[in-house]
Amino acid sequence: MTAPIPGSEIFSSRPLDPEALRRAVGATVPLHTVTQEQIDAVDPLTYEVIRHRLWSVTDEMGEALKRMSGSPIVTDANDFDFAVSDEVGQEVQVGLYNTMLVGAVDLAIYWTLQHRSENPGIAEGDMFLCNDPWVGGGLHQSDVIVYQPIFHEGKLFAWTSAICHEPDLGGSGLGSFDPGAKDVFSESLPTPPIKVVRDNVLQRDVADVWTRRSRVPMLVGLDLRAKIGANTVGRNRLIAVIEQYGADTVKAVMKRMMNDAESRLRTKLTSLPNGTWKATGYQDQSSTGDRGLHKIAVAMTKTDDHLTFDFTGTDPQTGVINCTYAGMRGGVMLALLPILAGDIPWSAGGLMRCFELISEEGTINNATFPAAVSRGPIGPAWLTGNLIAECLAQMLDRNIDLGKNVQASCCGTWDTAVVAGLDERGEQPVPFLNIMMEPMAGGYGARPVADGMDTGGLFCIPMGRIPDTEMTEFLYPLLTLWRREEPDSGGPGRMRGGVSASLAVTPYGSSLPMGLVFASAGKAVAQNGGLAGGLPGNTGLEILARDSGVQELLAAGRLPGRLADLGGSQETGACYAESYLAPGEVLYMHWQGGGGYGDPLRRDPAAVAADVVNGKVTVDGARVNYGVVVSGGELDAGATDERRTEMIDERRDRSQTPESEGAEVDLSRARRIDDNLAEVTIDDARVVACAHCGRVLGDTKSGRLSLARYEGPSAAAGPQVTSAPGEYIDTEVVFRQQCCPGCWTAVYSGIVPADHPDHVGELTALLIAAPAD
Repeated sequence: MTAPIPGSEIFSSRPLDPEALRRAVGATVPLHTVTQEQIDAVDPLTYEVIRHRLWSVTDEMGEALKRMSGSPIVTDANDFDFAVSDEVGQEVQVGLYNTMLVGAVDLAIYWTLQHRSENPGIAEGDMFLCNDPWVGGGLHQSDVIVYQPIFHEGKLFAWTSAICHEPDLGGSGLGSFDPGAKDVFSESLPTPPIKVVRDNVLQRDVADVWTRRSRVPMLVGLDLRAKIGANTVGRNRLIAVIEQYGADTVKAVMKRMMNDAESRLRTKLTSLPNGTWKATGYQDQSSTGDRGLHKIAVAMTKTDDHLTFDFTGTDPQTGVINCTYAGMRGGVMLALLPILAGDIPWSAGGLMRCFELISEEGTINNATFPAAVSRGPIGPAWLTGNLIAECLAQMLDRNIDLGKNVQASCCGTWDTAVVAGLDERGEQPVPFLNIMMEPMAGGYGARPVADGMDTGGLFCIPMGRIPDTEMTEFLYPLLTLWRREEPDSGGPGRMRGGVSASLAVTPYGSSLPMGLVFASAGKAVAQNGGLAGGLPGNTGLEILARDSGVQELLAAGRLPGRLADLGGSQETGACYAESYLAPGEVLYMHWQGGGGYGDPLRRDPAAVAADVVNGKVTVDGARVNYGVVVSGGELDAGATDERRTEMIDERRDRSQTPESEGAEVDLSRARRIDDNLAEVTIDDARVVACAHCGRVLGDTKSGRLSLARYEGPSAAAGPQVTSAPGEYIDTEVVFRQQCCPGCWTAVYSGIVPADHPDHVGELTALLIAAPAD
């Protein structure tokens, strides 16, 4: 753990009470606001018209940013976002792009109002730039926000902001990822809010200082101007709305948008059971050379119309797998927006009033300065979101209507590979740097009513896109050998997780070795877990094929289509490492699919056979994971029945079973807990029973479920396990499966450390203690 630096605490931003903030800065910067009576006076038609106009403002900001940026991260992958906020920074309208950033934008504005109001001042025509993840705005230094105050008649009316991931902002590692960093000083240094535009004029000295730090200054400079342009569009469009409808009316709509979002979310929460749900996840390795496993723990408590996320018990900050408070909050928003607020307009300022965060300082998802945080959003923040999603899904699964929003984990995390070198295809060699954005095509998690979307994208970037292969080859000296969906990568379940994809590239147009940085997790322990007995999707895998013979194959007119076509040696890429990619070598990436939902032995055999025909599941995967026999593209029903009976016998023979035999109950008046568990009242006592065979599995006295338990090697989970845990960490990793000892339906399936807590029992005990009202 890095030692704290005195004085750095001033840069640690937290949510503030809006009224207290108004009182603190109102004397220095006059603020425009409205009364509750003015908010209530807006008629429904005017409200809807202006609400949609504000959405149009943000949408146009996003389009302006995309048109002006030259970075494929923005133009191809859509890794950016934007917002319109009220006078004190509460987010009124956000975009459908990188939703994790929503948890950080307001923090930067709060800090700016506190610390920049007097010196250098906040005035009409100003814009601020920030990439300090402790201040907010972004989740790590590569997330750079440009934001501006908008004044009306001398009063601060609102803020607009535009933010995107920059390809490189300096530091010792390519793309500002140093997998061996000991602290933030080996990475791109954080820049707290600095005035980059004054009186509507870009400050050349500030812009030069900013771009000078980068290995790709032209792209960074263009992105800076693109964000300034997006904010300019936002200001012009918002002023036009004010001129048409009046400042007080527009502000009243902005306040009501947040109030309505809050009210609708609180109403939804009130209809759900009170209780506490727990989840625990892990980061494989923390930096180059580390072989440890690092834990994030969360207990989500829902009380009436409020949520509390308690991260007590999370491991201390270490290596490069840390995020700041902004990252933790962004992880929460990653899950909350699509799962709980999918049918609520995303006025984030209102939605964030409905929860609170409890976290120990100095942990991997609430790191203190000067921890290394370059991996923040795609490591601990993402995992935080996965765990919150798991808790929310378990809560929602009890509700028939809201249960449609339940979803197993999506692709788990982001597999980072940064390639940089010298492009020799032109008259003069020029340096290049490319962050491989293909993992944008992750598999979505399965739901109780649907399979996960195959290569559907990322849970945190609803509008994300995969780069155009031809554009990648045009921009960089790389040749794509293949990019395709991979069968068996979706988590097996009654509903299958979405499959992921793989990519193979080789240098083409450069005679020199290229630098290569790896940064990812989910290779030893699954981060794309299933629900209700569903299995995780595939574990991640990167391979470097040395002396592959690819150049000879291409010269002979043969295009390799699989790793087995290549010669030489194959080197497994660590979670965090610096390496190289030389001419004649191949980089292979296989990122993660989505988790499954429900026991795969309860999947319709015809659906499995269709998956085999469509290339989503292999014949072996169908037999091993689903107990389905497919021959010649056709379902063999008789052999399938025999295989499934055989698999149930295997579960029985390999498992440790409870000593006592549970009674069976009538399920006709049972209340659903999830796909496999139901709550039944017997003589004023509530018990949990198997929803399939009626066997009683637990009651309020025992406080735990009585399940059969199996633990074996992670490979026992099936062919979706693509990597061996021992390649990455020293901790024992197992495939754990817990089944009903009556019908042998899988209630839980996971690839976890051997000492992973048994939340299945804890969760059900808490549900029994806190039933739905």
